[in-house]
Amino acid sequence: MKTTDLSKFNNDWYQPGGRIKRALWFLVNACIMQSKWIPFSGVKVTLLILFGAEIGDNVVIKPNVNIKYPWKLTIGDNTWIGERVWIDNLGEVKIGKNVCLSQGAMLLCGNHNYKKVAFDLIVGKITLEDGVWIGAHSIVCPGVKCKSHALLAVNSVATANLEPYSIYQGNPAVKVRERVVN
Repeated sequence: MKTTDLSKFNNDWYQPGGRIKRALWFLVNACIMQSKWIPFSGVKVTLLILFGAEIGDNVVIKPNVNIKYPWKLTIGDNTWIGERVWIDNLGEVKIGKNVCLSQGAMLLCGNHNYKKVAFDLIVGKITLEDGVWIGAHSIVCPGVKCKSHALLAVNSVATANLEPYSIYQGNPAVKVRERVVN
């Protein structure tokens, strides 16, 4: 039986951006985005745009938000990103209009192939369509698409696509009922 050998891990194929760009973003992300002392969304939105993000109007970004690579991020109008949200966007993340990412939510675009000896990196895109709500401390996994107005309940894990106007709960998340918006 083969075993995992992390000395064989090699993700040289993964090139998310130049070293200087990544280093500069690391500093900005650590000092401003993740700071609880800078509550102003406008400053954060401006910095994200300067680093290549596409950001709509009236986007609210609360304190202590961690974004891996802004140049792989699109956020639509009137979207809210809550405290301690982590967007680990090794792949593209597209967030629609009127989306709410509640406190501590995580969008994780990367994982590892546990079937491979070298524990190879796997990267997948995440899409949150218009009106999606990701509940506090919930996780959206690589390759998942949350369709229009889907809701992922508190502390749940989306490992597969979420259908529109549906409420999902649990780990892994399963549909528990329809979402009605009045």
